[in-house]
Amino acid sequence: MSTDGFSEAGARRRALPEWLDRPPAEGAPTRVPVRDDLTRVLDRIDQALALVDGRFNVLFANIAARAAMSEGHPLSVRDGCLEVADGRARLAGAIETAIERAGHGYVPLKRAGRSTVVAVVPVPWQGVRAALLLLERSSVCSPLAIQCFASVYGLTLAEARLLELLCQGASPADMARSLGLRVSTIRTHIASVRAKTGASSLRELLRRIAALPPMAGLMLQPNTH
Repeated sequence: MSTDGFSEAGARRRALPEWLDRPPAEGAPTRVPVRDDLTRVLDRIDQALALVDGRFNVLFANIAARAAMSEGHPLSVRDGCLEVADGRARLAGAIETAIERAGHGYVPLKRAGRSTVVAVVPVPWQGVRAALLLLERSSVCSPLAIQCFASVYGLTLAEARLLELLCQGASPADMARSLGLRVSTIRTHIASVRAKTGASSLRELLRRIAALPPMAGLMLQPNTH
């Protein structure tokens, strides 16, 4: 039995709902199957996405969402249904608004001192009565995106590590303690990163990192073997 609320068969990749994989009508052009291909695409995005209906049935959740909801998140999944630690009524209202009136909204949720915000978005498919939930990202940017950013600008391993710590909200003093360096050395690294990337300030550097496309790392890739 799966511990994250999904069946054994769907533990690595949950099937898309039937309306996304419905065979074409007789005489219609043959359509490329979307079940596996679209699932693989969504699993490679470092953004937790879950498609739910008005009864809180989870029609689809990508790997990032399944990972997030199994780590003490206010949302979890049991037997294919979404469970909410606190704020179920508010989330239900937002889902209903998305389904019935194509409304968008943010819903604050919390669990055991952990607070988060979930975006609720209507699904723009005709006849589909479901809403898409977008969960907060766990960090400003994924390690893989930071590594790619560092590679593009020719940053050193030490400078790339510094970027990761910056994205975690670390101060120069925090970074110095973590890396075993002097604060003056950290500031020298920051100046080097700014020079290589052309960032006019630390704020500009962080803005550019935060705007990077969310790519999922190898740990979030589905097992295809």
